[in-house]
Order: sequence, then C-alpha cells, then structure tokens
Amino acid sequence: MKSTQAARRMASSAQAPDSRPLCVDLDGSLIRSDLLYESILLLVRANFFSLFLLPLWLMRGKAHLKMQIARRVQPDVRLLPYRLHVLEMLKEEKAKGRKIILVTASPLSFARAVADHLGFFDAVEASSTTLNLSGQNKADHLTDAYGKGGFDYLGNGGADYPVWDEARYALIVGRDAAALRYANNEHARYIAGTGTKKPTWQIWGKAIRVHQWLKNSLLFVPAILSSEQVSLGDFPALVIAFLSFSLCSSSVYLLNDLLDIEADRKHRSKFARPIAAGLISPPKAIIAAGLFIILAFALSLVLPWQFTAALGTYLATTSAYSLYLKRLLLIDIITLAGLFAIRVLAGAEAIASPISTWLLAFCMFFFLSLAMVKRFVELNQQMAGVGRKDTGRGYQLADLETLAQGGIASGFASVVVLALFIDSPQMVENYPHPEMIWLVCPLVLYLVVRIWILARREEMNDDPVVFLMIDWRSQLMIGAGAAIMIVAQML
Repeated sequence: MKSTQAARRMASSAQAPDSRPLCVDLDGSLIRSDLLYESILLLVRANFFSLFLLPLWLMRGKAHLKMQIARRVQPDVRLLPYRLHVLEMLKEEKAKGRKIILVTASPLSFARAVADHLGFFDAVEASSTTLNLSGQNKADHLTDAYGKGGFDYLGNGGADYPVWDEARYALIVGRDAAALRYANNEHARYIAGTGTKKPTWQIWGKAIRVHQWLKNSLLFVPAILSSEQVSLGDFPALVIAFLSFSLCSSSVYLLNDLLDIEADRKHRSKFARPIAAGLISPPKAIIAAGLFIILAFALSLVLPWQFTAALGTYLATTSAYSLYLKRLLLIDIITLAGLFAIRVLAGAEAIASPISTWLLAFCMFFFLSLAMVKRFVELNQQMAGVGRKDTGRGYQLADLETLAQGGIASGFASVVVLALFIDSPQMVENYPHPEMIWLVCPLVLYLVVRIWILARREEMNDDPVVFLMIDWRSQLMIGAGAAIMIVAQML
C-alpha cells in the first residue's frame, strides 16, 4: 500500500502543474458522512410524515429521490465533518495550479453549496433529476469527459471501484474494507491520516449514553419503598426491566442524535457526539437503534404485560419528545418529568407491586423540579456561549428566572407531599413507625436546594438525575433516606 508521501509526490510534483484534473468524491471522501442520509434526517425532522413519501420517490429511481429531498431541505455545509487531511492536500494541489473537480452523487444544490463554502473547486459535477452520478455512471461520465487515465480520482468505498479502474491514480481515503482491498492495486494510493477510527466500544458507549442508564435505577424505587414484602426473587425481574429500559432509552438517544445532527454540530460541546462528528454513520446508528428496540421489547415479554405497556408508553412519549415536544414551551419539561415517573411506574409493574398515589404525586413534583434544572442549565450554558435570546426550544433569556422559581417551588412541593403522606391512613397502616419518615423531609430539601444552588453557580453540567446518582453528597442523602424508609417499615 502506497503512503501519503507517495501520493503527494505523484499528485504534487515540483514540475509544471499536472494537466490531469483531480476529481474528488464528496460523501465519505471529502466528508465523514453521507448527505443523502443527512438530508433525509433533516426532512423527517422538518416534517415527520415526509418519511412515508420516500418509498414513493424511490420507486422512480434514486436520482428522483435525491432531487425531491433537495427541493425541500438544504444541509448547512459549514457544519459538515470534513476530512482535514483531504482538505489540506486539495489546497496544496490547487496552489500548484491543478484543476480540482467535485464529482458527487449528491444533488447539484448540495454539491455547489460545498464547493462555494470551500472555495477551491474549479467545477462541480453532481446528480441530476435523471442521472444518479455514482458507480459506473460516474466512471462513464468522467471517461467521456477526460478519457481513460485522463484524471485522478479520490474516493472511499466499493462504489468507487468502476471510477478507480478508469483513473490514472486511485486515491483512497477512510477505512472502508472494500477500499482498503483496492489499495493493493498498482495505481492505487492510500492517503494516510484520513482513516476515521472504527467505532470502538468506547465510541458506541458514548453514542448510546451508557452513563444515562443510571436514570433507570428509578425502576428499583417501588421495590425499596413498597408497603408489601418484596422478596429476593423479584430482583431478576427488576434487572431485566432495567436492561429493557436501558436498551430502549439508548435507541432513542441514537434517534435523537440523528435528528439533531445539525443542531449538535452548532453546540459548543455536543458537536463531539459520535454521530455529529462523523465517527458513527447514520445507517449504522439507525440499525443499532432498531436492534436495541427489538431487544428491549423481547426482554419485556418475560415480565407482566403491564410492564411492556409501560415500556411502549415510554418509547412513544420519548420519541414524541425528540421529534417535536422538546421545542414546546413548558410542554418539554412536563414531558421530561413524566418520563421519570414512567420509570417508577414501570418498576412497580415489573414486580406486580401496587404503587402508592402518594409516591406518584411526589415523583411528579420532584422530577418536575429536576426537569426544570436540566432546562435551566442548558439554556444558561447556551445563552452564555452564543449570546442569543432565542434558543430554538421555546425559551428566551428572560425565562431563566421563571424556570428557577418554578423549579424550586416544585421541589418544595414534593416535600409538602411527603409530609402529608406521613400523616395519611395508608402510612399509619403500612409503617409501624411513620414518625421516623419526618427525617426524610430535610434530606429531600437538601437535595433540592443544593442542586439549584449549583445550577445557579454554573457548577453543574450533568443531567440532574445522573448528577444525583454520582455525586457523593447526594448519594449519602439518598442512601440515608432509603434506609430510614426501610427501618420505619421493619421495626
């Protein structure tokens, strides 16, 4: 396999400018992504029902599909994950007077936008309403224009084989297995430094948010606080429920990152997410999300049907949140609080344990407070970073104080619910020493007030629920509260 230096000596000799043009592929080559998939995601995000039009457009050919999508959406080419080594090489070639041509299967409007943004392409060749400029079509087009061996071609995958066969030199980027096999050909040159790392377990773990699985520990809350005796035999059911919810939530995280791919690239920290950064391709993410959903519901089938229903409700609600609800004022935080409460309810259904209406009321106010913390922190960071009044999620800078006041009030309301629960007939009936539970009230107050103080100080960057579970002070308060509830029931 020839090295980058060999490729550059081949393409950038100190002699007169190479008369043969350097033709460059876009999807997967110039960028670590595919504009077809990205534009489909933009279309679905803008109008979910457009998803059902895609098969109809595809029936008339891939070129027709691309043109229909291009008429409706336009990716922001400034944000695309460009291969920096490729850009550097192309700029060097351009500086030496060589003709650089962008040749892509993407629609012409997309290709021209990329060329205009980069500013060093001499010409643009792209798909039209009748021609999908890919594979053999691209090879025939370039051969007709420049003759066999009359051009060099930079590509990244198996679809480029026909073009490489007709080129003088086949320049190869990326780590596609088919492309790497082609690199063994005599006229092939591999451009070192362009190989995106294969998605490792670490990259996938970041994409599916394994650390967010801590939220699903809420499934164990009903078992800990149940007024009925819960046996160790219920533990396997809770573990299965935990895995089922974790897989389901990870699938939604993947879908959310796919739909938010442009928004994440604009964010000062989310731009590094694997999908936004081009480390995981949209097709792979879609397949993984589908597999996770199938596995999640397959696991749920060994539990009571009520748990499966709760899991389905969670999936439907969180999908609606990702697609639309998160952009609605207040509806977003109410939905977030509801998703936390669904986890608690599902935990009770997993072990067929009755759940107290008092617990649900407590969860409603407590998790509403945490949802407001989450939105408060996100808005505060976003507005401090970009100085905008409008965040695209229904909130403005003036709303921060309202969120803080509402969140603190909601947190205090959860303590009031707990205090009323202590004097309820249900508490007296199920807890021999209900007076001990008064000790839980100051613990909850501590959690609520502390998390809001840290949020106001801009000292909390994590999801509030995850923060409560990894912060040692919060762990101490939660552990003490759970111990008090258990002792009050057992004595």
